[in-house]
Amino acid sequence: MMATCIIQPIDMVKVRIQMQEVGKGQKIQSNPFTLASNIIKQEGAMTLYRGLSAGLLRQLTYGMTRLGIFQIASQKFKEKGKEELSFGRRVAASVTAGGIGALVGTPADAALVRMQADTVLPLAERRGYKNGADAMIRMFREEGLRGFFSGAAPTVYRGLSINVGMLTSYSYYQKVLEPVTGKGTQSNRFIGGALSGWTAATVSLPFDFIKTRLQKQRPDANGNVQYKNFVDCARKVAAAEGPMAFYNGYFTYVGRITPHIMLTWVFMDNIKDLDWLK
Repeated sequence: MMATCIIQPIDMVKVRIQMQEVGKGQKIQSNPFTLASNIIKQEGAMTLYRGLSAGLLRQLTYGMTRLGIFQIASQKFKEKGKEELSFGRRVAASVTAGGIGALVGTPADAALVRMQADTVLPLAERRGYKNGADAMIRMFREEGLRGFFSGAAPTVYRGLSINVGMLTSYSYYQKVLEPVTGKGTQSNRFIGGALSGWTAATVSLPFDFIKTRLQKQRPDANGNVQYKNFVDCARKVAAAEGPMAFYNGYFTYVGRITPHIMLTWVFMDNIKDLDWLK
């Protein structure tokens, strides 16, 4: 949650970039600094924090679940007599934690994307959620479980990919850096966390792109949506916009995911070191 408060403006810019579509009569703006500047000038600086309540709810569900389950699974999967998990067992623990955490966090994640998307929709089409909790309650009341778990499949796929990239790489990077930074130092945690975040971002961006497109769409008057499912969205985007469209906003996404994961690791390791928690 502390990391989310710091990177929320970057997340807003990332979502805005992904929401742009080729052929919709708008110029694609991929420069995050220009886009952020335009948002501040046209809508005010606090627009960058739109959806923060949903982002914090997401960490209370998805973030807490995936990190907690990973710690438990790591202990369960550990081989007798060995301090470290093998790569295969670490992947298994990451996949388990990522899949369950992503499913639990899907409603809050969908609420976050919708609240951020509301800022660019015409007034008549805006959902007008008051906060993250209001968004989740209305999603359930108005759309049932289908709306409540909007984008569940791509969110799980994204969760799996980002967790494999994040959780399998952090300890590896820390060990590689030990001769230079020392073991357990703050520089080891910051640099190792940043590299872990970069790895996770690169692996997961296509999944995050599709998730955003699926979660921000709304049915037309006949109840039809542009994308039916994960595969349909991937196919249509690749055909209409090209395969590199899945990496739209790469540097913004890396700039959003890397510090978030880095700060998550740093905060978590330092909190675990507090004497009163031991």
